[in-house]
Amino acid sequence: MNAASVIELWESERTPQGTPALRGPFRFGDRVQLTGPKGRMNTITLEAGAEFHSHKGMIRHEDIVGLPDASVVENSSGEEYLALRPLLSDFVMSMPRGAAIVYPKDAAQIVSLADIFPGARVVEAGVGSGALSLHLLRAVGPEGEVHSFERRDEFAEIARANARAYAGKDPENWTVRVGDLQEELPNALEAGSVDRVVLDMLAPWECVGVTADALSPGGVVICYVATVTQLSRTVEELRRSGRFTHPQASETMVRGWHVEGLAVRPDHRMVGHTGFLVTARKLAPGTPLPSLKRRASKSDFSDADMSTWLREMGPDGDASELTEESVGQRIKSDKILRKKAREAQRIAEHRAGTEHVAEGDAQLSGDAQPEITDQGE
Repeated sequence: MNAASVIELWESERTPQGTPALRGPFRFGDRVQLTGPKGRMNTITLEAGAEFHSHKGMIRHEDIVGLPDASVVENSSGEEYLALRPLLSDFVMSMPRGAAIVYPKDAAQIVSLADIFPGARVVEAGVGSGALSLHLLRAVGPEGEVHSFERRDEFAEIARANARAYAGKDPENWTVRVGDLQEELPNALEAGSVDRVVLDMLAPWECVGVTADALSPGGVVICYVATVTQLSRTVEELRRSGRFTHPQASETMVRGWHVEGLAVRPDHRMVGHTGFLVTARKLAPGTPLPSLKRRASKSDFSDADMSTWLREMGPDGDASELTEESVGQRIKSDKILRKKAREAQRIAEHRAGTEHVAEGDAQLSGDAQPEITDQGE
């Protein structure tokens, strides 16, 4: 049996037809991360007749096809590039973004703290660019379900395209609904049928009631918020509802280290604060939450104190004061969102093999093909 037959057998046994391979030799349709001599990364989709170009040479895609993952290839001028299949964390950091993404460090914590298990039914509010959705889909596996709710059509479109670009097709166990969670969730899923709820949105406290209705007893809600005022408001609303266990709050910081011989020190830069995570579990119907036994202290507070800290909780409060701008979120214009949607759709089409390269367009430059570096906007 020749090498081509071995490759074909490997792919037929391990990869469903039409699905990009996650292991084995590279093949057309795969996403490949090329790391150059100076550490710069470029992510390409392997296409018949196409080429990857840099200012110092080019690599034919067909020269990569058939190589094992983690191989080294040379461009036309002899420079070496490391060719790897992108990890999920690599993909989400480089994919087109409409909204700010949930970073891999927080997505990993969400999957762990919320105990997202294979076969789970998960509700996600705030799909954004789809980064967290991809982590949830991998965690629940093919037997699970992810139901995502997004208020903005543009974000939903970008997220769907990013999912197709990663998986090669629309995930069959993923449903994206455009609309408000409070209005759509009761109509979409029966009460008490959801295992986990992930709220990545501006005001998660507004959805505490509908979340409690949807969750089964013992189910987990986890909220991702950016600021301390959002954190406080979310925790207090979970407590006031009387339908959840005492909330737990945390944040995750990751600091890399430079390790080279005797030069061992923390990196000069780190991914510091990105957001807070709040978790709580749904109580059984009619179960009163036991009070925490602790001594009175200066940290005790009343409703009047809370309304001073969070004005929308007071009698004259206005919840509309909380906006994306007020919590420091960057708002992209409609023009940029449309551009990101087209870019995501183009990558998804190449990944799925629905676009064909014309004979006259076989030689594509690095800027012409749907290729993105790992410094996504």
